[in-house]
This record gives sequence, structure tokens and C-alpha cells, in this order.
Amino acid sequence: MADATTTRALGRLVDIMARLRAPGGCPWDREQTPQTLRPYLLEETYEVLDAIERGSPEALRDELGDLLLQIVFHAEIAREAGQFTIADVATAIADKLERRHPHVFGDVRVAGADDVMRNWQTIKAEERRAGGDAGVLGGVPRALPALARAQKVGDRLSHVGFDWSDVGAVLAVLDDERAELAVALAAGDTAAARRELGDLLLTLASVARHLDVSAELALGAATDRLAARVHHVEQAAAAAGRTLAALDPDERDRLWRDAKTATDAVARKSASQV
Repeated sequence: MADATTTRALGRLVDIMARLRAPGGCPWDREQTPQTLRPYLLEETYEVLDAIERGSPEALRDELGDLLLQIVFHAEIAREAGQFTIADVATAIADKLERRHPHVFGDVRVAGADDVMRNWQTIKAEERRAGGDAGVLGGVPRALPALARAQKVGDRLSHVGFDWSDVGAVLAVLDDERAELAVALAAGDTAAARRELGDLLLTLASVARHLDVSAELALGAATDRLAARVHHVEQAAAAAGRTLAALDPDERDRLWRDAKTATDAVARKSASQV
């Protein structure tokens, strides 16, 4: 149950936001619209993810606060326009949670997490139909990052049997897509190469889904590893009085192998400590 401290803290935040938006409040806050706030909402979401990745409770607390501010900000703008209030937002998500957890708030019996997920998908499909969108892909946001959207679309399709049987079957398709990209490149057909590259990435998202891995997070981690290795090579080059661009191919490859060995060792050590 929410205690009095929680109620007061959330109420204080809502009141502060209303004051900032009121006549005589902050000129910048008063100028904002849902459209102008979009980049801040996205930025705060990624900063929350970064805090989680760093494993910092203090940073996570602060970044969740910044994200909560964005929610309260949007709700206040909507309240001023007579559309809805922050109470309506909380009520809607509370109703949704109760509706989607009939095994907790109703009399539905489940044997485990798999049953929960099947029920969840069925309930969501019913909600989409009730909202006038019966399509299996209804409600998948176009604004999602492309890789995350591809995985979400594949997940939706898998629940209606529109999927490969296992990851081996997906890997076979991946080989086909890579070959088709090679053919387009060899023909010098830029438009076809662009299409085939898209198909290749779409199939890779399905590989991630079959492995129960977030393609978006996996790519982010791989980019982090690349950045760490480049930094290692830069440091080694600087110690020899060289720049990265000045390295000859053999020297660059040697330093890259050293960097890969060093960063992989750090990654293994970190994984063993989790």
C-alpha cells in the first residue's frame, strides 16, 4: 500500500509542475508542448537505461525522477487542455495491470510464467480489438528504434504462428539474405542492396528473438566493446607517439588483437563477478 510519504512526494511534484506552467511561472516550461518535449522524453529514457547498465542505484533514482517529471509534464499540459489528468494516467495503468493479471486479481489459474505470458498476449489482443484495431501488429509504435520495432513485430507474429520453427531455421534464412545482399552489391544495384540490407537486419532481429535476447541491447553492448577496443588501441598508439590514423595496417592489426584480448579478459572478469 502507498504510504503517506509517497502520496505527499508525488502530490508535491504535481503541484510544482502546475506552478511552473501557471501564469507567472517559468517562461520556458510555459512554452513547452507535447511535440517540443519529445526529445527530452527520449533522452531521459535512454539515461534511465544507462543508469541501469552502470548498476548505480543513486543514478537510477535520479534518472527515474527525470523521467517521472516528463510524465507529469505531459499530464499537466493535457490537464490544462481539458484532456486528462495525472490521476487519469495512474488510474488507466492501474486498471490495465489488474485486467492483465487475472491470476492475481481474479480467479484465473496459471501454472507458471509461460501461462502468464499467453494470457497477457490474449488480453492485449482483446484490448486492441476493443479499441478498433484488430490487426496483429496494431499498437506497435513506428517511433520505436528500428531494431527494437523489428523484434517487436516478429514477437507479435510469433504468437499467431507466423514464425520460423527454431533459431537454426532463422540462421538458414540469414545465410540466404546475406547471399542476396552480396549479389546486389556485385551488380552495383544500390537500391537492391539497401533493400537486402534491411532484410538482413530484420532477420538478425529474429535471431535475437529466438535467443530471447534484446537485439537493441545486444547491439549496444557490441558497440561498447568496439569503443573500448578503439580506446585501447588509441592509448597504445599514443604511448608510442603515434595517432590512430598514422598506424600502418600491420601495426593497427597487432594493436587491435591486443585490445581484443585485453577487453575480452575484462568482460569475462566482470561477468564472473555478477
